[in-house]
Amino acid sequence: MPAIHRERVLRAATSSFLARGYASSVDDIARRARVAKQTVYQHFASKDELFKQVAAELARQITVGLRDGELRESLLAFALTYRKRALGPQGIATFRTLVPEVPRFRTLARDMYANTAGEMVRRLGEFLKQRIDAPDPLFSAEMLLSMLAGLDRMKRLFAVPPGAESEAARTARIVDLFLKAHRK
Repeated sequence: MPAIHRERVLRAATSSFLARGYASSVDDIARRARVAKQTVYQHFASKDELFKQVAAELARQITVGLRDGELRESLLAFALTYRKRALGPQGIATFRTLVPEVPRFRTLARDMYANTAGEMVRRLGEFLKQRIDAPDPLFSAEMLLSMLAGLDRMKRLFAVPPGAESEAARTARIVDLFLKAHRK
């Protein structure tokens, strides 16, 4: 089967899962991909396998790397990108789609965490260990990520309108508060 069909199925499945969650039907996915249902099953053994592929890719899209440079600017660039991905429309849709399925796909959920958020924590922790004197760099990394997404994600999930503060200003305040907590 042509790889192009596989890509069309993945795109259609992503769109369908983000719109309807796991309740999406294989018939709907095939229709969206403009392929026969059999074509979906030729590329993916089951709906579960298709969902796993989509979920892993969606989770990877949230992951953000760090770049070298001055500490505050590096963290600010990271923070702005992370918030855009995690709190943007697709990030919120991804969260809404994946979290309800954790009980069904426990192993996948653990692997996805390890390869995305867990890996981001590890890399951020290494960056912080080199750049600031944090007694527990992994904890500091977890706290920064929590500050960047935590309650703001909840607000967006519950359709609470954002305050008057711009995204850039809010992100800068979070980074500055984090850095202030690590000053001696």
